[in-house]
Amino acid sequence: MLVCFGASWPFAIVKTYKTKNVKGISFIFLILLLLGYIFGILHKIIFNFDYVLIFYIFNGSLVLTEIVLYLMYKDNDKAS
Repeated sequence: MLVCFGASWPFAIVKTYKTKNVKGISFIFLILLLLGYIFGILHKIIFNFDYVLIFYIFNGSLVLTEIVLYLMYKDNDKAS
């Protein structure tokens, strides 16, 4: 799951960046995903420290990037 999500997020990020359109993207969903990754990172650090932590950090950073793009371009949808 982590590998598939990690492979999919760059496509979503590039699409958002190129189109500068966030129509159809749920901000609440992105926040929940980020929280999930944060809790996964904390779990790995506290209870089960291993290499999978890298995937959680990578995916979390991709979701955070999509959140930043959403915040940058959310006003573009209101104008159209």
